[in-house]
Amino acid sequence: MDYRSIVFIVLLFVFLVLLVRFYAKGHSPKSFDWPRFIARIGIFSAIAAVLYVVPIFQINLPFFPAFLALHFDEIPIFVAGFAYGPVSAFAIIVVKTIIKLPFTSTLCVGELSDLVFSAAFVIPAALIYKRIRNLKGVAIGFGVATLIQVAVAMLMNVYAMLPFYMFVMGFTEESLLAMCQAANPNITSLGWPYAFYAVLPLNLMKDAIVIVVTFLVYRSLHLFLRYQRKA
Repeated sequence: MDYRSIVFIVLLFVFLVLLVRFYAKGHSPKSFDWPRFIARIGIFSAIAAVLYVVPIFQINLPFFPAFLALHFDEIPIFVAGFAYGPVSAFAIIVVKTIIKLPFTSTLCVGELSDLVFSAAFVIPAALIYKRIRNLKGVAIGFGVATLIQVAVAMLMNVYAMLPFYMFVMGFTEESLLAMCQAANPNITSLGWPYAFYAVLPLNLMKDAIVIVVTFLVYRSLHLFLRYQRKA
């Protein structure tokens, strides 16, 4: 792990501390249960990190470039976001990213991008469900979140992620394009053809799986997750 990873970890820890302080401001000392909050973040972050870090849970498909993979770490983050709110969900995203950083093979480019993608997907849905706590809220939340996440993923890949990969990791445009065309000849450039033939279908496929599994898991566990013992 180089100095960039260390700096990024320090910054994420600082951000997480600020996030927790911000969350605590909205709760009186009597109503805010610190041990419960930390335990929830820890448990769901561990599950998300396993799904994010362990290679067996990442799926590469032959018709997508090798550097694009399906991973489903957003499922426990969604469940926590619906049960405990968007702030808890974002804290889990940050902790999951911190856990992954020592294992980075992309000089943190992939991890930083995944943080943004996960936040764009989970946070809008959790915010909507927080206000509309029924099946209508779930449907609206998933629909809006999918549109936002796909749009962010396409824009970031075209204008930020691929250029950053080439700048930080030394890839040439020709080598990346060759990898993409080996998987899908329709990808004629690293611009919008790449976005429409690789980023869009991959994210729609992943989002659909995440949404179905999240719905089934949360519907089965929501009463247990939101149970609080009466004083």
